[in-house]
Amino acid sequence: MPSAYSQIVKPELLLQPVYQPGKPIDDVARELGLDPTGILKLASNENPLGASPRAIAAGKAALDQVALYPDGGCYELKRALSEVHGLDPEQFIVGNGSNEVLEIVAHAFLGAGDEAVMGKGAFIVYKLVTLLLGATPVEVPMVDFRHDLPAMAAAVTERAKVVFLPSPDNPSGTAKTAAEIRSFVESLPDHLLFVLDEAYAEYLEDGPDLRDLLLAGRKVFCTRTFSKIYGLAGLRIGYGYGDAELVGLLNRAREPFNANAVAQAAAIAALQDQDFVQQCRLANLAGRRQLEQGFASLDLEYIPSSANFVSAKVGDGVACFQALQKQGVIVRPLAPYGMPAWVRVSIGLPEENERVLASLNSYLNS
Repeated sequence: MPSAYSQIVKPELLLQPVYQPGKPIDDVARELGLDPTGILKLASNENPLGASPRAIAAGKAALDQVALYPDGGCYELKRALSEVHGLDPEQFIVGNGSNEVLEIVAHAFLGAGDEAVMGKGAFIVYKLVTLLLGATPVEVPMVDFRHDLPAMAAAVTERAKVVFLPSPDNPSGTAKTAAEIRSFVESLPDHLLFVLDEAYAEYLEDGPDLRDLLLAGRKVFCTRTFSKIYGLAGLRIGYGYGDAELVGLLNRAREPFNANAVAQAAAIAALQDQDFVQQCRLANLAGRRQLEQGFASLDLEYIPSSANFVSAKVGDGVACFQALQKQGVIVRPLAPYGMPAWVRVSIGLPEENERVLASLNSYLNS
């Protein structure tokens, strides 16, 4: 049906796909008449251990000053990040989640006639922000759910301005080695920006470190989030780091006051509680083994994961998603990623993992 605004809206907006988040607990409760307290959500890769108590306390304390605008330059948070990463504070940009940072990259570098190279079936936001700015997404097929780096390099043309690569990937959970990523970056021409999405990097035992390439003048930019291992998804805060000149350009495309004061305070405290991060990392490792062993016992094909979720092949992902919802268990169907036979299951607490496995067993044998 034609839009009443079709004469004035940007044409690409009419063709823009809509991001589908994990189904909220309250929505499922209303739709199915279930008690929300009995619903288990393992759809959005949230931390089942929550956030650090220190982060929660810092966020609560910041509420006393919510009548004031937040620090638009995120001075203290950038200082904390500089200590963690060994970079200058001027090399960081903070956003409303790392999703906003990715969108800022698109605003700064992509427009009509430009291309962005990405894996086909990778995190859908790369495609969304590319289309939003009128540029063309160049989607390179994956091989065994892994990014085909030689094929991605071959897909780069003179029109390419950005290459997006997540490691670990979402929704597959696969990760490239540090050597693979470094070799890929070094193979790219100098006329484009390489963006490494490190949303799940804290779950890796030995992730890539591209800071030396960055300092050597390579056009490298990395993004991270506080939504995953730090458990601050509800506060929407993330960041990116690169050379100071690049970050200065990105800040020109950033909205003022885009990171709220409560989120900044909680993020600073979360960075300072690395004992909690390690606790979450170990719990995630145990939960990942539990899910993978459970999928194997159900004779389900699954993708070995390096993140805080595991994707399993269930035949019809949407049908499985709907059936499990009726049991009060929310998982993520992967049809929007070109994987209609699969669901993605976030790693929960041990008893939550057991519940989703039992629900899957019931579904598969019904």
